[in-house]
Amino acid sequence: MSILSVTIPANPPNRLDKALAMAVPEDAALSRSRLARLIADGAVSGPDGPARDVKARVAEGQEYRIALAPPEPVETRAEAIPLVIAHEDDDLIVIDKPAGMVVHPAPGSPTGTLVNALLAHCGDSLSGIGGEKRPGIVHRIDKDTSGLLVVAKSDRAHHGLAAQFEAHTANRRYLALAHGAIDAADPRLRGTPGVSFEEGLVLRIATHLSRHPTDRQRQAVFADKGRHAVTRARLLERFGTPPSAMLVECRLETGRTHQIRVHMAHCGLGLIGDPVYGGSRRASAKALGTAAAAVRAFSRQALHAAHLGFVHPVTGVEMGFDSPLPDDMQALLDALRTAP
Repeated sequence: MSILSVTIPANPPNRLDKALAMAVPEDAALSRSRLARLIADGAVSGPDGPARDVKARVAEGQEYRIALAPPEPVETRAEAIPLVIAHEDDDLIVIDKPAGMVVHPAPGSPTGTLVNALLAHCGDSLSGIGGEKRPGIVHRIDKDTSGLLVVAKSDRAHHGLAAQFEAHTANRRYLALAHGAIDAADPRLRGTPGVSFEEGLVLRIATHLSRHPTDRQRQAVFADKGRHAVTRARLLERFGTPPSAMLVECRLETGRTHQIRVHMAHCGLGLIGDPVYGGSRRASAKALGTAAAAVRAFSRQALHAAHLGFVHPVTGVEMGFDSPLPDDMQALLDALRTAP
């Protein structure tokens, strides 16, 4: 148990949890929600003894003592699963996740996840996230999407990374293989709600996303409810005569569940292999030649988190990482490029 003493600064907010969040040193990495839990647990003492009301009034110059217990181990089991590590230091780790790996344990996937693997890999180097000895997941990619994601190993990194993802300043670029082709002259595409073109023929898709009204496992586009979501897509290569498939770069401004997959499907440009949003569109042998069979056989959404950039939350250094296409997507791309 360690004790952190803080003094309420001048012109404090009008409630205890907000005032403490302002007063604690930055390197203590105590979020307001964590401070609220500590107050509720009786771990905060002030001039009049234990302070259990997060809304209690405070005054400049008052001293408070915060009792901090060592991080508690989590119940999730550590598993020695091989990882491809793009970068690791005392505060964070960047992983190149394979397709097929779930990021976080859930009722249907309690083991074999990235978190299970990180608990084994990081071990005692985890300094604690929110009072628990666990990796801090600040963003996720779908089970069958491959590529880069960053995970916090310390509370201070967790807060800093979470702030960047919340402010949409992290740089995330995906490569996808999709049906159809982006064409600025396509009246159907220009007439799709939420779709516009920016300089350089970049397709901008801006909608609201929320759960599908009848299928709770899916997301859907809405005009007036859900969370605002923006994706930008840029055509890199097109394939077939007429163009029936493409390699596209997608940039996330926001990071909603299934965002790229839903937005591309909304435009009639569903990802190849996507079992949920890909629709019934089949690759035409007339348009794609021998590559049509490879497109039909592709068994996951053809989506790869190829670039991740952010500012290191502790050192302030700009960081950027790139991941090559995984073997299955590269093989599909090669088939599209070489098909007669």
